[in-house]
Amino acid sequence: MTATDSQDIQQAKQRFGIIGNSPALLEAVARAIRVAPIDLSVLVTGESGSGKEFFPKIIHQFGARKHKKYIAVNCGAIPEGTIDSELFGHEKGSFTGAIAARKGYFEEADGGTLFLDEVAELPLTTQARLLRVLESGEFLKVGSSAVQKTDVRIVAATNVDLQKAVRQGKFREDLYYRLSTVSIVVPNLHDRGSDIHLLARKFASDFSRKYMTGPVSFSDDAVRAMTLYRWPGNVRQLKNIVEQLALFNAGEEISRQQIVEALPVDHSGLSTPVHSRQPHDYESERKMLWQLVLSLKSEIRELREAMTSSGNSTTLRGAEFSEVTPVTSLIKYSDSDLLGVTPPATSLEDAEKNTIADTLARNNGNKRKTAEDLNISLRTLYRKIQDYGL
Repeated sequence: MTATDSQDIQQAKQRFGIIGNSPALLEAVARAIRVAPIDLSVLVTGESGSGKEFFPKIIHQFGARKHKKYIAVNCGAIPEGTIDSELFGHEKGSFTGAIAARKGYFEEADGGTLFLDEVAELPLTTQARLLRVLESGEFLKVGSSAVQKTDVRIVAATNVDLQKAVRQGKFREDLYYRLSTVSIVVPNLHDRGSDIHLLARKFASDFSRKYMTGPVSFSDDAVRAMTLYRWPGNVRQLKNIVEQLALFNAGEEISRQQIVEALPVDHSGLSTPVHSRQPHDYESERKMLWQLVLSLKSEIRELREAMTSSGNSTTLRGAEFSEVTPVTSLIKYSDSDLLGVTPPATSLEDAEKNTIADTLARNNGNKRKTAEDLNISLRTLYRKIQDYGL
């Protein structure tokens, strides 16, 4: 990246209020700046709330059309029955309620940039009309047979996997390739590392100035908790959480516990890997615990056999046998257990309870470390601790 590129990136960040220095974010901004002077269609992808709306503005302002109109359209917010009229306009009397002719966004934005947000929500018939505009610059108003021309640069955005939508027949393949001449991927908040803290401080400061409240700060543990959390709602969710904390804890240092309590119940498992989206299978985790118990038992039996065969059989089987009794007492079932015979349910519960209790003790009561050692979720551990009265 050249010095000029870095200057342009900083200029774009300042102009549009973009906070963060993560490599993925800077690459997305740089890509938008580089494609801006070249009149190609651009597809911006990323999760909802990740900040996709900044990138068409960067493309418009750094391109040759910056002095022309910039119009943003949320395709998902317009009813299917009126989307064609909104985009392409209509003639008087073309449908019930059309009491006068109306220009559409393609006509209004002639010479400028049209941002189509949530483009995957367009009906297939509208997708065909859009493809025609992209290929020839021509369109028809609803209720008209007169071909009109427009010169509009299209920037589209979506949080949907368009390739999957194409395979499912929900999005035209030819339109997908036409829109994605250049693609820009906006990183999710949980992939941006220290940017999370920067954004939290910015939102807290903005709230304090706007409502004349005492500023909040964040403890190191709170920052780590925010960094570990997945943020399914991305920047939008972070701003909402920070504003809640700033309102009810004005002038205080926010702790980890306050962060956890402010998060939605369904997403508060901070020990869960941040990329995991699958619900936990509690039955599988129960089986995993039992396999762990059997594995430990097998290792202890092999150790006992090795000690016996090493010439210490008299010692082990004689007066000093009691010295190894605490170890072997961990083995509660016969060898048939290891051959696939299912132990009684009560014995399985006892083994699971003992394993959890031993692991908790080994980790000095640290539940997160215990959950990691047992390869189960923190929520599952809390539930089992409550069930077993540990």
